Amino acid sequence: MSRIKKKLILGTMVIVSFTWLSFSGDLFEITKNLEVFNSLYREINIAYVEDTDPGELITTGIDAMLESLDPYTTYIPESRMEDFRFMTTGQYGGIGSMIRQVDGNVVIAEPYEGFPAMKAGLIAGDIILKVDNKSILGMKQEDISTVLKGESGTKVSIVVERPGVNDTLLFNLQREEIKIPDVPFSGVLYDSTGYIKLNSFTRTAFKEVNSAYSQLKEQGINKLIFDLRGNGGGLLGEAINIVNMFVPKGELVVETKGKNPDWDKEYSALNQPVNLEYPVVVLVDGGSASASEIVSGALQDLDRAVILGDTTYGKGLVQQTRDLDYNAKLKVTVAKYYIPSGRSIQKLNYSKRSLNGKVEEVPDSLLQRYYTKNGRPVINGRGIIPDVNIVLPEFSRISYALYAENYIFNYATIYHNDHDSIKSAVDFSLDDKEFETFKSWLSTTGFSYKTNTEDIYLDLIQASKDEKYYNEVETDLLDLKDLISERKKGDLNKFKSEILELLNNEIVSRYYFQTGRIENTLASDPYILKANEVLNSGDYNKILEGTSN
Repeated sequence: MSRIKKKLILGTMVIVSFTWLSFSGDLFEITKNLEVFNSLYREINIAYVEDTDPGELITTGIDAMLESLDPYTTYIPESRMEDFRFMTTGQYGGIGSMIRQVDGNVVIAEPYEGFPAMKAGLIAGDIILKVDNKSILGMKQEDISTVLKGESGTKVSIVVERPGVNDTLLFNLQREEIKIPDVPFSGVLYDSTGYIKLNSFTRTAFKEVNSAYSQLKEQGINKLIFDLRGNGGGLLGEAINIVNMFVPKGELVVETKGKNPDWDKEYSALNQPVNLEYPVVVLVDGGSASASEIVSGALQDLDRAVILGDTTYGKGLVQQTRDLDYNAKLKVTVAKYYIPSGRSIQKLNYSKRSLNGKVEEVPDSLLQRYYTKNGRPVINGRGIIPDVNIVLPEFSRISYALYAENYIFNYATIYHNDHDSIKSAVDFSLDDKEFETFKSWLSTTGFSYKTNTEDIYLDLIQASKDEKYYNEVETDLLDLKDLISERKKGDLNKFKSEILELLNNEIVSRYYFQTGRIENTLASDPYILKANEVLNSGDYNKILEGTSN
């Protein structure tokens, strides 16, 4: 086929596709810019002084174009389709383990209970050296993750170095279909209070929540704590079905509105509820987004649950996936969510940016007041603001450094190597003697960190030099430095409780995995303690009636 004929066919296909999609822009302008881009791309590949990777170049261009819209409109090449499948279904083919970067190595971070990595004997802390007899040294973490994934039933060999073991270890695994539970834990707290933790909204979210609730009901619960903290969302249908568990059939749950009228839709509860009477407290935080905000926001607007925690993320945008050539996909924002009161939960306005390109929050002047079913005032444009607000203090600098620089992780590895078993996840905690052992170990590692006070001290020195005071106050500044250093020595004891919380949780995960992590924190979790207080006092009804102070 001649080059001219090919170009004519391509041009016709472009025109047909743009006409079919009913673009509101000038078709000539679109076609012209596509031709300009095509010629620019060709000339760069032909004329640029260094060799170029055509695939990488076009992906960079696509990513930059989509970045100008919003972070949720993304290009998904065929090579990332397994990750896309995991986001929507919670399933992927692989060995069933998280990996992470530790001290320049990629290590097994947490095998999933019951899956190939755990069954083969891989444990957290194992340093990955080879995959299928090929060294992975120098590879990026995401590339290693891709290598470990694969079709269910295929085999993979992994060579690891295990701390405390002289020789390397070889593990031969068969990949399986990995399905991470949407509900990693549920149980009965305080005799009659049920607790359900939901981590994601994949295709099994409603089924798992409904099953967990049914089991808790059989155990005699008469109230529920529903934990959506850190849940970044997922499928809209699952969110609607979960709301439907607690609201009457026919109740409006959410609306979507977009530029295309086809996206102007109302979604109502289609089924009979499982319970309209039991009090419900929903836990949220800044990591609760999208579908989590639909559930918590709808239950708040319908006065069916008390929302407790910190203000949610504020993602009220709807994405749809569209098929592209060569098995790629485009995930594109097509509409906005509006919950029963009529408010949007979207916090950032991506259509308006400052001169430096920064996306701003919807300004206070444009915020509007809406009302719940009982007439309680709520506002749009700020995510979901809880009925009961809890803001946890930030971790100290020392605790953050111990966690971020993997000292907590590494000590848990050592502890696990030295202890075959521990108490139950609920009961386990390092005692004072064991904490002293941790401190002794830490003193041998070269661990150091900067406090906020030290940062300010360095700024003070610079300011004194800029203003020509340094020579006059040098002695005082040195004395202050010594005093700060002396006080800093006591930080391990000063922040012992939060360091212990991190240590206990990491150590428990080595024996009881993700379920153990959750169980270990329940008894001391301030969100849960406050939720229980609300459920067992007159505050619950007062909040929903709008009569609380």
